[in-house]
Amino acid sequence: MTESPKTVIVTGGASGIGLAFCEHLANLGHRIVVADLRGADEAAGRLREQGAQAVGVRTDVVSEDDVAAMARSAESEFGGVDVLVNNAGLFTTLALKPFEQIGNAEWMRVMEVNTLGPFNCAKAVLPALRRSGRGRVVNIASIVPMKGPPNMAHYVASKGAVIAFTRSLARELAKDRITVNAIAPGFTLSDGVLQNDLHNRIGDNARTTGRCIQRDQVAGDLVGALAYLVSDGAAFVTGQTLAVDGGSVFL
Repeated sequence: MTESPKTVIVTGGASGIGLAFCEHLANLGHRIVVADLRGADEAAGRLREQGAQAVGVRTDVVSEDDVAAMARSAESEFGGVDVLVNNAGLFTTLALKPFEQIGNAEWMRVMEVNTLGPFNCAKAVLPALRRSGRGRVVNIASIVPMKGPPNMAHYVASKGAVIAFTRSLARELAKDRITVNAIAPGFTLSDGVLQNDLHNRIGDNARTTGRCIQRDQVAGDLVGALAYLVSDGAAFVTGQTLAVDGGSVFL
């Protein structure tokens, strides 16, 4: 039996990995809400040109007012919300530096976007996810908490918190028929990575040689995992972190 379409909010959905998520889920017939600080309307417009049902909403995930407006826009446009993909995060613009050189303001900004953001968004869409009866939350984490690379302590700590948040929320929301899982990508050649030359600064071991599958990871490597976790077939999967990294870590 063909699965009925879902309404999916993707934060950070206007570019990079987020845009790849939006395009893939749209191709599967899902209704897409592109939530981003910049380019949300333009990205949604391109999806509509390809025949998708999509709307863009300018959203700062740190702002409670913005995420409340995001949830309202999704409900008014599509009548509800079935899936939240917490993809927005700070990474590619971060400078690699020893932890003692990270200032308090920089540390807290990373925590704001990478941990408060998913918390805010989950709270904002929770009533709609409960009404859905088949709600899904997918948090985009990282393999770095398992590997502990140096010179990015704020980012590593933030993504470890995302995994912990995923597990706690999974237990709390299971009674509402909402599953909560995380995807942990390896180092991915996203638009932001290429624009900021991070792929050259990060080193070959993080990129390829530390993997079983020794090639660069691209955004398209992640879309199948997301499609599974939001599907009806994953209704009995919750609290899990799925590493999609070419075999760099084994969970």
